[in-house]
Amino acid sequence: MPTGVSGRLVTMRRRTLLLGLTAAAAGTGVLSACGSDAELGTSQAAPILGSTTASSLGPRSVTSVYVPVPGVAPAAAFPVGKRVYPNFARGTDRPLPTTVWYPAQGVAPATGPAPVDEAAPAAGAFPLILFSHGLTGEPADYAAMLSRWAQSGFVVAGPTYPYTHYDADGFDENDIVNQPADASSVIDQLLALDPADPIRAIIDPDRIAAAGHSAGAITTVGLFSAVRDARLKAGVVLAGTDFQGALFTGPAAAMLFIHGRQDTTVTWQAGHTVFEAVPWSRAMLTITDGGHLTEAPDFEATTQTSTQFLWYALYGDPTAKAALPTAAATGDVATLENQL
Repeated sequence: MPTGVSGRLVTMRRRTLLLGLTAAAAGTGVLSACGSDAELGTSQAAPILGSTTASSLGPRSVTSVYVPVPGVAPAAAFPVGKRVYPNFARGTDRPLPTTVWYPAQGVAPATGPAPVDEAAPAAGAFPLILFSHGLTGEPADYAAMLSRWAQSGFVVAGPTYPYTHYDADGFDENDIVNQPADASSVIDQLLALDPADPIRAIIDPDRIAAAGHSAGAITTVGLFSAVRDARLKAGVVLAGTDFQGALFTGPAAAMLFIHGRQDTTVTWQAGHTVFEAVPWSRAMLTITDGGHLTEAPDFEATTQTSTQFLWYALYGDPTAKAALPTAAATGDVATLENQL
């Protein structure tokens, strides 16, 4: 058995994977995650993990409304393809192998997404979502949700971060501070692919969002604050908090926060404080009995709400914006604060 903080994190993730396998067997989704507050070693990882209990950000009024270019979301679901870019990296010491889920040609299976490796992409140009995993996670842990986004008309790219993923050599919680730059680099590399590359050919470079869970949510907040990527039009923050207390900055974007009220790893209070600090169009889905992970009862409310939000923010579909309260009410497990 490994020892120290990293060893406890690995143990926690193995337990989380068992939860995920149980839910998968039942035909539902679970988002994998970080460990408890003690297992995260927050005191050792300060200040990047110093705000998991309470954020120091102050509340701000919505002073800049995000207005997407009007459009229409896809009318039908897509089959889902999957492709891996194993050689993405930022410099010689930051490998960033990236898995991409994307809309594919054909007819979507009636039972839900069933990603097919190297499937032929669907025709068209689709928005890009950069997704960041949590501590001791990896992109595949979130496939249930990410493939649903791809089925709904998005290209979803999930890098594996070099020092915070499961079984990473030299595991280091503090390396979260470097991950926003990694995320932007992955976007750069996707957009710099040969135009004939099947994935580059379907990415719309003018419609890009970032999303993430736990440490990946902190990474996502960093992309809208301390390490602002001005290309981002929208963000989805799952069980996250601030990025070293940095203020949100740059052009207006739409932001959706999703957080369990019973979360003891990154408290709901911390997440809600960060939500209130966003000066742009914003919404927050609170899972009433939810913890740090998205469990089977919460999965549909989380997935449907985030999909409607992304359809509005990146496709500019007003019907999706109007459908947010209905999506949030799925299963009667959550409440929605909507300031979009």
